[in-house]
Amino acid sequence: MRQTFDESTDPGFGPRHVPLIREAMARQGLDGFLVPHEDEHQNEYLPAANDRLAWASGFTGSAGAGVIMSDRAAVFVDGRYTLQVREQVDQGVFEIRDLVEGGVPAYLETASKGAVIGYDARLHSPAALDVLKAAAARAGATLKPVAANPLDEAWGAQRPAQPQAPVVPHPVQYAGEESSAKRARVGSGLASTLGADATVITAPSSIAWLFNIRGGDVIRTPLPLAQAVLRADGSARLFLDPAKVTEDLPAWLGNEVSLEAPEALEGALAELSGKSVLVDPAQSSAWYFDTLVAAGAKVVRGMDPCTLPRACKNGVELDGTREAHRRDGAALTRFLHWLATEGQTSPPDEKEAVAKLESFREATGVLKDLSFDTIGAANGHGALPHYRPTERSNERAALGSLLLVDSGGQYLDGTTDVTRTVAIGEPSAEMVTRNTLVLKGHLAIARLRFPAGTTGSAIDALARMALWAHGLDYDHGTGHGVGVYLGVHEGPQRISKAPNTIALQPGMIVSNEPGYYKDGEYGIRIENLEVVMPAEPVAGGDRPMHRFEALTLAPIDRRLVDKALLTAEEVAQFDAYHARVLKEIGPRVEPEVRAWLEEVCAPL
Repeated sequence: MRQTFDESTDPGFGPRHVPLIREAMARQGLDGFLVPHEDEHQNEYLPAANDRLAWASGFTGSAGAGVIMSDRAAVFVDGRYTLQVREQVDQGVFEIRDLVEGGVPAYLETASKGAVIGYDARLHSPAALDVLKAAAARAGATLKPVAANPLDEAWGAQRPAQPQAPVVPHPVQYAGEESSAKRARVGSGLASTLGADATVITAPSSIAWLFNIRGGDVIRTPLPLAQAVLRADGSARLFLDPAKVTEDLPAWLGNEVSLEAPEALEGALAELSGKSVLVDPAQSSAWYFDTLVAAGAKVVRGMDPCTLPRACKNGVELDGTREAHRRDGAALTRFLHWLATEGQTSPPDEKEAVAKLESFREATGVLKDLSFDTIGAANGHGALPHYRPTERSNERAALGSLLLVDSGGQYLDGTTDVTRTVAIGEPSAEMVTRNTLVLKGHLAIARLRFPAGTTGSAIDALARMALWAHGLDYDHGTGHGVGVYLGVHEGPQRISKAPNTIALQPGMIVSNEPGYYKDGEYGIRIENLEVVMPAEPVAGGDRPMHRFEALTLAPIDRRLVDKALLTAEEVAQFDAYHARVLKEIGPRVEPEVRAWLEEVCAPL
């Protein structure tokens, strides 16, 4: 079932809960408490019951942290949310601090000597805790695991119930490989590569992929909240709330998978005593490590063994996602036609634009959900990269402004994510110039050939070069991984300034989304999804090369393009992309939309 949130169903987020949290802290003898954004499953997008940081502070972004001390408090965010956090958080209660520069560790170094600061081991990775413990120790303070989370105690009966969405089979016609084959392949790798007897899998996306199942516990993402123990022989124990188990699920999973209640998980970990067990410190919380060590298991730290196989899509998944993008591209093209006609004479407000775009996706008849809450940002809101319109913030697009729309859909055969920036009325010369600089970066990534083994951090600068030449930049990554009817943000691949050791491999899907943001005035972002493919050999070349294939198909606003700033190669590339859009999307839209598409896809 589609999940939607609005202000009328807001469970009461905000700083008025801080005194209740402090009371619960005091009962446990705590001088402070750590409030990460992540939940027990290390999710980015959270079910309402697990959005603890939002309940405590009012901040609803997808990344952040909080620390509540007995006499002060702070919220930490990165560059994506610096403006949003100031709109949402009461700065009389919370100090706003940078998540990256110093972050929570620097804050803990200011704790009073002898302070006892609590943490919930189910919510923190072991690596992050090591850093936090060292920072607290430098101040003479102590981090202490709690048996009962004081924030949860303060939330009490007002806390929403844990989600219980049905878990259903995901057919092989979409998955491309039987679960039994995946389990055998991953299990064999455990034994042969790591000498491990088993692995504990806690990432919902890995569980959905491994068992060919989907759920609805996480907003905008078809994931079941569950855990699993996979043995080297390919058999598994899947810990799933019985209320989620549908009638045909046991037969779908087969005899090699035992379905058990979540309450049995701790005992199952204890049974791994003496075994070598792989656990991913980036995906699994410290509780798993502590529990396994206490049971006498030998813990091997390493990447979740489903991560790379899941990221490298098979042929069936790629064919499916190509079709999903054509379908989604037709819906987006209808929306862009509406903006180019009615939207120019009667500019929409942000919520109208968001609703109109969703209606076109709904009209496909196969939309399962949005892939994230649509970012419809008019005027100055475009400078907030992760802005989402609300009744309070909603603005009408002004003539002479830019409307930035970042959106996507979830379909059984694919997940989409696309951003288009559209001029409402006549754009300024500055808007055109800076949009063209962003376009140059987008084109540079899209046409790139790169050697096998290249990481996303090695190519990120190509997207920024034109902006850098003009003293400009943007404060987010250039690309994130995307799943197939899974998460719209998926690792381990990415394109960003941050170092990344994971090479871009064939079958990986990654976004290509450089941008520019002028505070208080406008924002620009151009985003397509690309899939990594083997490149055709070049005469005289001696290394295997890769390339990108664009999955997203929708026109880019040519009114925001200054041809004089483009090279001949860039003009040809831009025209070739639009020729492909017209060829593949034109037959899927109505005659009047196709006629408009022919105009906007004509050669520059």
